[in-house]
Parts: sequence; C-alpha cells; structure tokens
Amino acid sequence: MRLLFSSLALTTVLLCGLSSSSIAQTQPKSKDFSAMHADLIKAFAPTGVLRASLNMGNPVLANRDAQGKPFGISIDLALELGKKLGVPVELIVNETAGKSVATLEEGRADIGFFAVDPERGKDIAFTAAYVQIEGYYLVRADSSIQRNDQVDVATNRVVVGKGSAYDLFLTRHLKHAPLERVASSQVVVSSFLDKGFEVAAGVKQQLEADTKGVTGVRLLGERFMVINQAMGVPKTKGPEAALFLRTFVEEMKAQGVVKNSMTRYDIKGAGVGPAADPKVDPLTAP
Repeated sequence: MRLLFSSLALTTVLLCGLSSSSIAQTQPKSKDFSAMHADLIKAFAPTGVLRASLNMGNPVLANRDAQGKPFGISIDLALELGKKLGVPVELIVNETAGKSVATLEEGRADIGFFAVDPERGKDIAFTAAYVQIEGYYLVRADSSIQRNDQVDVATNRVVVGKGSAYDLFLTRHLKHAPLERVASSQVVVSSFLDKGFEVAAGVKQQLEADTKGVTGVRLLGERFMVINQAMGVPKTKGPEAALFLRTFVEEMKAQGVVKNSMTRYDIKGAGVGPAADPKVDPLTAP
C-alpha cells in the first residue's frame, strides 16, 4: 500500500491526541493523499460498503428500538467511520459475541466491535478500548459465597455465555470450578435460575437488567474482570489499516463522541476507555 502515514507518524498522532480536523490540516492536498484515501477505502470497504459486525448480546454496546433497528455506541462509531472514509455502512447483526467474531474472521464483515482477548487477538488487530465494562458474579442470596476468591471450587458450577469475553477469561483463570456454557449471554440468568447453577458470570449491566424484580439473588461486591471493548479489523488488512483504526478510536474518545453516545443511551456502570498506549503494536497485541 502507498500510504502517506508511516507507523511513526500515526503513533505521533496518538501521542498528540490530534482531532480529525487537525490531522486533515497536516496532510498535503496531493496525489499522495488521494492515494492514501483510496488505499484505506480498499482496505476497509473492498465491496464499496463498510460492513460492521455487531454483537447484540451486550446491551452496553448495541440494542434494538421498537422497530427492531439497531442503535448504540457501536452503531454510532461504525457510522462515524463510514463518514470518515466516505462510504456507506452495512450493519451486520449477530446475537452473540462468538458469532460476531466469526462474522469478521470469515470475511463477511470488515470491522467489528469486540472485547479484547488474546484468543481473538490471534487474527484480529484491536484498537485500544473505547469503553470499559465490568464482569461480575451472581449468586443466590443464601449462598455461602461472599467473595470472588470463593468461587473457584469444584462444587461451584459457573454458567457463562458461550464464546463471550468472560467465558474466554474464566476458561484461562478458573482452575477448579466447572464452566457451564449456554447459547448466549441473554440466557445466562434464566439458566442460572432454572437449572440450579451455583454461580452466574456476566456483564454487570446485563446481570442487573435480567434480575430486575427477581428476589433471592445478589451480585458479589467486586468485579472479577475489566472488559475492554474495542474495535477490531482482520490482521490480514495490514499495519496501516490497524493503525488508522486505532487512531480513529482515539479521535472518537478525545472528541467526546463515545461519551456523548453513553449519555444519549443512558449507559450506566461503564466508562470511556483510557488513551491508547503508543508503544503497543495493534498487530501483536493483546
């Protein structure tokens, strides 16, 4: 690819926190700039449309309105990226995180919105987090479990959404408690209640929403993980695409786009992700 930005130049953008207008002002109006833009469009929208893989299983990121139309932070970011590239956006709806990842890895989408995880990072180049959310445990009110460190025993079956970020995390970190994987994050609480599992794990907001009005259950008092929600692009797109996307996310955070989305959709218990570490290479992280 003939790209005007070198990796060093893009890293400098990250360090300086320049806005998109500032970046545009630093670029010469030349054939080189036009070639860069054309190469980016070829990388991100080879079909002429930016195809964005969505995960509807996480209410912090995406939801549906009364007509079934997707809305949320992920949608806002996809539309902003399409606007920046000057291409239309197609929203590809998936009901679970696992299906959303598969959609990108199988070439049916160009970008996606995922929790950062080393397993997914084998094929996906992640940006820094645009939103950070928390994973919590849910137990019954009369459970003897009071702290997170009491969960990992052989008699505690922990129900999780298959392929979710917390499933991948707990697969690596729980040594004794068996994981019971169910079809999606949306059915974790109902499975926990109906099948008598000792512990449910999930995104705090989802657990709270699904137990609203339910008696006899409680969340433990501390998170077991921080979930870094990021944008991702296949590593096969190359370093320029990965660095461009990381810079884009930093702009969206710095300009208040992410924060405004969180306010507009009344997202509670989550925060805007910290600034990217310029020393981290998105092609080798996490």
